[in-house]
Amino acid sequence: MTLLLLAGTGEAQQLARHLAEGGRAAVASLAGATRMPRAMGLPTRIGGFGGEAGFLAYVAEAGITAVLDATHPFAAQISARTARLCAVHDLPYCQLLRPEWVPGAEDRWTDIAAEEEAAAHIPEGATVFLATGRQGVTRFANLDGRRLICRVVDPPEAPFPLAHGNYIVGRPPFSVDDEIALFTRLGVDWLVVKNAGGAASESKLAAARALSLPVAMIARPPQPDAPRVATVAEAMEWVQGL
Repeated sequence: MTLLLLAGTGEAQQLARHLAEGGRAAVASLAGATRMPRAMGLPTRIGGFGGEAGFLAYVAEAGITAVLDATHPFAAQISARTARLCAVHDLPYCQLLRPEWVPGAEDRWTDIAAEEEAAAHIPEGATVFLATGRQGVTRFANLDGRRLICRVVDPPEAPFPLAHGNYIVGRPPFSVDDEIALFTRLGVDWLVVKNAGGAASESKLAAARALSLPVAMIARPPQPDAPRVATVAEAMEWVQGL
């Protein structure tokens, strides 16, 4: 068996370590969104497959016999395409999808379905921290009259695409105290977050709670109708059952 691990999350890092320690034949795949990704501990390919034909060609060439999808919950197109192709070609597939975050009694969340909806809730003059990544920043173009700050992992190669915003660079993990200090220094009034779930990046929500900041929480996109687990342990059980 040669397993293809679609990576890009903390859970994928854990899975790669377990697979390597267990001597499993596996290859990790990263989309290439981060310039200097952490070592996976497995043979790793970086970059897209070149569409459906490219994915199928790679699977055949590498002798892939199963796919474990541990991509980001918002990598919806990748997951949907992979699940569909695996089903059509009778290739075992499983998605590791960590649970969503849920608000507590002290949280001030506004649920939105898409980035463009944030403008209906965030008042003009607000300083808005976009914890949503570089991709999709232009979808906040209607947040004119607000100051936008977007945190990215790598130094940007181009200016911020909107006149009313800028990037800051930071590589996780971030502690709650770090986030509180950052939000306070920047004068953040609103936080915009994708509901990615997971403990590793939850510190920004804890900081918003501590500062009583309102949060615009972007709902997850639809996920594939395919076998799914919620934890690394469950994913390894699936691998062991192949």
